[in-house]
Amino acid sequence: MADKRFQSLPGFRDFTPRDCAVRNYLFSVWRDVAHRYGFTEYDAPIVESTDLYLKKTGGELSSQLFRFEDQGGRDITLRPELTASLARIVGANQRDFPKPLKWFEIGPCFRYEKPQKGRGREFIQFNADILGEGSASADAELIALAIDTMLGLGFQEGDFVIRASDRESWLGFCADHDISDPSEFLPLIDRLEKLKPEALNQQLKQFGVTLEQINGFINNTDNASSAFEEIKENLEARGLGQFLELDLTIVRGLAYYTGAVFEIFDMKKSMRAVAGGGRYDGLLSTLSDGAADLPATGFAMGDMVIRNFIEETPNAKLEMEAWMARNPACDVYVVVADPSKRNDALGVITELRSAGISVDFAMTQINVGKQFKKAEQSGARFALVVGSEFPEMQLKVLASRTEETIHPNSNLQEVIQKNLDSPD
Repeated sequence: MADKRFQSLPGFRDFTPRDCAVRNYLFSVWRDVAHRYGFTEYDAPIVESTDLYLKKTGGELSSQLFRFEDQGGRDITLRPELTASLARIVGANQRDFPKPLKWFEIGPCFRYEKPQKGRGREFIQFNADILGEGSASADAELIALAIDTMLGLGFQEGDFVIRASDRESWLGFCADHDISDPSEFLPLIDRLEKLKPEALNQQLKQFGVTLEQINGFINNTDNASSAFEEIKENLEARGLGQFLELDLTIVRGLAYYTGAVFEIFDMKKSMRAVAGGGRYDGLLSTLSDGAADLPATGFAMGDMVIRNFIEETPNAKLEMEAWMARNPACDVYVVVADPSKRNDALGVITELRSAGISVDFAMTQINVGKQFKKAEQSGARFALVVGSEFPEMQLKVLASRTEETIHPNSNLQEVIQKNLDSPD
């Protein structure tokens, strides 16, 4: 048995080449959709002052922080999420950027929680945020981006749904029922589906309301906020309204959310949440000590749960596999059929690589059969055979075993690229 000292830590992952390919696929879709929506990429440090996260969440994440003291005696933390760093950056530099800001980031986050399927102690998160725009149009833009991200990953209508609400609706409920501290009450609504009725009723007593009153409020669509109605109308105009549902049980757990909130749910398997976001006006002011007071709305998706969802959804998995087939580690494998032509083959390899074509070959001479086996193992679509007839060569399609002759007067780069650009 391997020495445990040299195994990966609980909740952390090794990325095999396939895992890296899946990760690159997610990054590709995330970046593509963000760019199509006019978002600009930024990055932030993985390590921040612990105070930044305690100030942001009011201590809600304190038990999950990877927190330690550095050699300089500073209390620092591996970032558990991305929004706090964004707020710090914008607060310090807001005069340098025209508003509204549409920024996104992709990067690792760390939370000390129990590892389980779809959840680890290290995960990669895609964040997209709009800052400096307080209208419901910004919330709709962000939800549309979330929907197009799911569609870009190969999901279809019926695979997922956006369940949305607005904390303003619940603030009205609190005012009507003399609940003085909504920040104590709303986390209870967030856990509504997880608590047994007896326990729920017991906790509701302290707020002077009953489960019957709560359910009556949730089931009355008239309690949808005007912002929700604007978002719905906006998405319908985009042809995306079918993905949105009103669900007043969605409040999201963290205290800094102030308005529209939403979560993306897997409709095929236990209605689990796979991503979410919402409006967090006031957070930038809190984190910048008033230096930046911009309205803001954001969305986040983690790589672990969305990968599981993809693997369990045939059409999404097919889309991912097709992308990986189009983006192999190697495009062309050069087979040296005549050892005396090896130096000529090296020249061909360099020529193709200089043209941006991914090429691999056997670095020591082995028989042709073994070279073709390695070509298939490499994932290459084509084998280019350099034999005794060089400079005439054979280009073989590995999947179909068809081939064509590349004549000495042909432009090798153009022939290879034309074949790469064509379906098999």
